[in-house]
Amino acid sequence: MLNKNVIDEINTKVSEILQNSPAKDIEKNIRVLLSGAFSRLDLVTRDEFDIQQEVLQRTREKLILLEARVAELEARFNQSTSTSTERNVTSDQIQTEG
Repeated sequence: MLNKNVIDEINTKVSEILQNSPAKDIEKNIRVLLSGAFSRLDLVTRDEFDIQQEVLQRTREKLILLEARVAELEARFNQSTSTSTERNVTSDQIQTEG
């Protein structure tokens, strides 16, 4: 078996070679390039997305409740309007008959 020190030394040398190689420079350049491209895209983090999704869900729930309330109020209004109209018609009939 290889000595642990030999393995550590090989690992250190390989790391040094890779850090000084053109591949490392290319990797750094690609990271900078991608970072710049992503910043121009106005991307959001997952946390920001999740927060906005929760806000949207609460807004939808409120909208559903408000739509139901408006429908209820419209029904009441229509009912009172039709009742009022019926009263006026009945009153007019009584006056013309009398």
